Amino acid sequence: MDTRHIPWNYGKVVGQKPPLKPREVWAIRVKLQIEDRKRDLALFNLAIDSKLRGCDLVAIRVSDVATGGDVRTRSMVVQQKTRKPVQFEITELTRIAISEWLAKSLLTQKDWLFPCRKNRTKHITTRQYARLVSEWIAKIGLSPRA
Repeated sequence: MDTRHIPWNYGKVVGQKPPLKPREVWAIRVKLQIEDRKRDLALFNLAIDSKLRGCDLVAIRVSDVATGGDVRTRSMVVQQKTRKPVQFEITELTRIAISEWLAKSLLTQKDWLFPCRKNRTKHITTRQYARLVSEWIAKIGLSPRA
């Protein structure tokens, strides 16, 4: 009797996914702008600018990117995994998106930039972020699995 073990990831794409092409990045931005999804646009733009891991991105506080209501042009975040600081530039589009998000959400300096809806003392989870990314990818007609 030959009962072969089938791995959980058989037939699935595993590992790092290919990066988005510039036209795909713009397509996602336009979709999020049209749908007036200010938080998602700020999250997406900041992810593109910073190139941070999901766990580091969701754990950004308002004070990391803004002071006195103005969004900075540069920011620095200490990565969870490596404990090394990473500095990145915040582009004009991202600064506008973050400013609009901050105005809409009424967040303070000590708050998470992307708080959980149920409990504002916590930030969104990396799993929630992954679901959002899959949703954005699907909106422009790409397969989230690829």
